[in-house]
Order: sequence, then C-alpha cells, then structure tokens
Amino acid sequence: MKESIKNPQIIMEERKAVKLFLWSFYIVYFSFDILTYILKMDKIGSPEDGLGFWIHALLIVILSIAIWTMKMGNPYLVKYIYIYSFLLIDFINTLIIYLGNTKQYTSGHIVEVLFILFSPIFVSKRYFWTVNLGMAGKYIVLGLILHDFQVLITIIVYTILSGIAYVVLIRFYSYINSLTSVHDELRKKEKLAVIGQMAAAIGHEIRNPLSSLKGFTQLQQERYPNTNDFYPIMIQEIDRINSIVNDLMYIGKPRSIKLEKANIEEIIAYTLSIIQQQAEIQGITVETIMAGPLPPIDCDSKQLKQVFLNLIKNAIEAMPDGGSIKVNVKVVEKQKMYISIQDEGCGIKDENILNLGEPFFTTKEDGTGLGLMVTNQIVKEHLGELNIQSEPERGTSVEVILPIIHR
Repeated sequence: MKESIKNPQIIMEERKAVKLFLWSFYIVYFSFDILTYILKMDKIGSPEDGLGFWIHALLIVILSIAIWTMKMGNPYLVKYIYIYSFLLIDFINTLIIYLGNTKQYTSGHIVEVLFILFSPIFVSKRYFWTVNLGMAGKYIVLGLILHDFQVLITIIVYTILSGIAYVVLIRFYSYINSLTSVHDELRKKEKLAVIGQMAAAIGHEIRNPLSSLKGFTQLQQERYPNTNDFYPIMIQEIDRINSIVNDLMYIGKPRSIKLEKANIEEIIAYTLSIIQQQAEIQGITVETIMAGPLPPIDCDSKQLKQVFLNLIKNAIEAMPDGGSIKVNVKVVEKQKMYISIQDEGCGIKDENILNLGEPFFTTKEDGTGLGLMVTNQIVKEHLGELNIQSEPERGTSVEVILPIIHR
C-alpha cells in the first residue's frame, strides 16, 4: 500500500498498528533485558558492558520522538524511526562490547524477531524489505569487522523467519486487494443503478415527443419534397437522438438476451449494409476477412448487431479524413469466435483506455459515453470479452471474443 495516501481511515489503521508495535517493542525489549540481568544469561546491554543503560535512555527519547511524530499527523514515519534507530544503536553497542577483545560474540536480540514477524502488520513492502535487508546487512558487516562467521547462523534463521513474514504480507495484500475490488464493484453498481433510474425516466420522456417530431418532419418532406433540403438532415439528427435515447433506455432497463443459433457472417453483413453509406461519404473503405466456414453461435443477433454497429461507427468517426477499416472474423481454440475491428484513425491515449466503458466517459467532442458502455455490457451478457488496443495517430483495434456455444 502506498504510504502517501492520506485517507483518514488508513491513517487511523496505521496509528493502531504503530501503537500495537510500540507496546510490543517495549514490553519485549525490557522484559528480555530484565531476564538477562536476573538470570545472568549474558552481559549484553548490562551496565558494565557496551552502552549500558544509555540504550534504555535512548529508547525513551525515541519514544518521545515517535509520539510527537504521530501527533504531527504522520504515523507512517514511526516504524522507520524505530528500525533505523535500533540498527544503529545495536550496531554501535555490539562494536563497543566485542571489538578489540577476545570475548565470544553472542549475536541477536529477541526484539529483532519482533521486527521481522511484525513487519507484515504495516502492509508495506518497502518497510518489510527495510527491516529484513537491514537486519541481514547489520550481521554481514559485523561478521566482517569482528571476523566471526557465526553470524551466518543468525542470518539463516532470520531469512527463514523473513520468508514466513513475506507469505503473511502477500496474504494481507491479496485480502486488501480483494476488498478494494469488491468495494469498487459495489460503488460502480450503485452508480449504474442511479444512472439507470435517471436514464429510464429521461429516455421515456424524450421518446414520445421525438416520435412526433420525426413523424411531422417526414410528413412535411412528403408534402413538399422539393422545397427544403434540410428535411433529410433533420430526420438524420432525430435518428441520432433516438439512438442516444435507446442507449439510455438500455442502461435503465437492460434487455434480457434470447439465445438462438445465428451466423456471424449475416450479423456482420447486416451491420455493414447500414453503415456503408456513411463510410463512403467519408472516403472510408471496409475490408472484411472471414477465415473459412464459420460455425453458428449462440447469441442474441439483435444485440450483437448493435454491438458491431457501435464499434464500426466509432471506427468511422475516428477517421474524418478517410482511411481503411479491417474486419477480421475467425474461430480460435475451436470454442470461441474472434472478431476484430481495426481502423487507421487518431487512436486513444493510454490513460483514456482504462476509462473506456465508464458511464458518460468519452473522447469525442459530441459523444455521450454510452455507446461503448452498452456494447461492453452486451458482450459481458454473452459471456464474451471486449479488448481495446490503440496507438495515438496510428489507429485502434477492438477485439470481441464470444463463446460459440453457451454452456
């Protein structure tokens, strides 16, 4: 997780983790030292060796700094303050005790195990590697300076513990990513539900007067066919509005798909017959490649016609100065139908591709952001995939992959 995130909930969770770490650190550290003094298991950290009680005084100072840092609203720094301070203090203390004498080096402090096993709690890979590489680096340097290679045993043990901690850390990441994904999906569904209700109401209110306008316009054109050249334009624009209303109505109340056997060749041919005139006006050629005899697929042919109509129309609109569109249809893996639509248009920026299909997101000046959303929804209802690849100024390729037989 990124530690720069300033979400209040995440900061609160970080504070809880830091408090738990501080309590555990001081309880473990002081308990271990007290037991060491009482049982006289070792002289490390005792008043007559090394830094003595100065270590404990320094830890109290570090605690004060940690509390101040948390009050300043940056609990993320506390764990780094402790690991760097501990490594430095323990390194200096060890050199004072063992450097220049023949005393047998006894490595390790129980609190180091706490650092390693506690590192996944903060759900930070940066901190995890700081702790584990810091520990290993400290012992490697001490082993070289003191010419004592018993530190290798400690490094091996800590490496095993680090592996266990890393597994826990990955599980935390996986769990958090799953929760984030579910949360985003719920937010998206709530957003679509609200949009759907609005769309259904707006679409219903627009459709009735729209039908009347088209009827009157057609009637006027029939009465006065040679008096006004704007009637065809008016009818065309009314049809465009009606297409937007249809998308709104689909969002508000998606139609249930009726699976029937249909030929993909006929669906593509029908779509091209509708769009052919617009393509010719813009100087665009459409090349269709059918790879051998294609089996029928289980689909709702009306909805698939809408899918390919939207995609080919987008390709045409991306090439206002003319160009070429290639429609490639073939069977892959004997179970899937692959349809690609490739244009030579302006392309789409990488940062925009991820947002394609979101409600009302569009890269067109006069677009609504509904067509691709409806297209994506229909493909999903057919248990298919919609993939978009694009390079700015070089064109866009849209791939639709549909199961031949629904199971």
